Amino acid sequence: MRVVTLLPAATEIVAALGGAEHLVGISHECDFPPALLHLPRVTTTPVDVAAPGAAIDAEVRRLRAEGRPVIAVDAERLRTLRPDLIVTQGLCEVCAVADGEVRRLADALAPPPLVLALRATTLAGIFEDIRAVARAIALDDEADELVAGLASRLGRLRARRPAGRPRVLCIEWLDPLYLAGHWVPELVEAAGGEAIGAAPGSHSARWEWDELPAVRPDVVAVTLCGFGVERARQELAAVAAPAARGFLEARPVWILDGNAYTSRPGPRVVDGAERLQAMLQGREAAGLSRWRAPWSA
Repeated sequence: MRVVTLLPAATEIVAALGGAEHLVGISHECDFPPALLHLPRVTTTPVDVAAPGAAIDAEVRRLRAEGRPVIAVDAERLRTLRPDLIVTQGLCEVCAVADGEVRRLADALAPPPLVLALRATTLAGIFEDIRAVARAIALDDEADELVAGLASRLGRLRARRPAGRPRVLCIEWLDPLYLAGHWVPELVEAAGGEAIGAAPGSHSARWEWDELPAVRPDVVAVTLCGFGVERARQELAAVAAPAARGFLEARPVWILDGNAYTSRPGPRVVDGAERLQAMLQGREAAGLSRWRAPWSA
């Protein structure tokens, strides 16, 4: 079985199932596990991911308005890799190649590979996607073991939740402001908090900074989509709007590595829940750091 994955979550799922030997190509965004980073990259993007978040958002909107792909597949490289299975997703065209484009490219190959689209918006959906990938590469028993282990870890988190339910606001993007939806509110619940601003399974919600004080968060988790801790720290330091600065100064703010632990619908979301619980207990951890506004020093 020759497998090409077009998004990081798919690569991580295949690896967690013990199927890394099947992988022959990965996306330009894949960065975990390290042992797979030598594989050919089959996607590209014209977006400068080193640009400020506001500029990235503007460029994505421009590309979509012009009908151009945010992420594209190298069709020739895909042809030379001769995949039996291509794993893509149907949730977000900003995060991976559009499902329809992948199927068009697959149909042009001889023989055409199977295309599997991940569609999870909840934890249950992530577990089902893991099982779907496992079925496609004949690793069903490994999926049972992996899902059981992830569910067990979530159960242990819930068993040791702190007293009370702190109100947690998870920021997925700073400019424009989005609060994290999909599976993130469930991660907060498992950690012992009450997620505010977006509902489980829903799309991430667009807000304005001056609306946030009314929801009375006890703690703010900055879990920027696609960004690690240091990049998120840079984005926070660049916040200029008075309403945003005032909000961030007035309550505890933590940075969680959203690239690794919240924005990818794969096994490491449970690591994210564990770090959210550490946050609620006031403990730093790998990929989790306290933050203080530099302008208030």
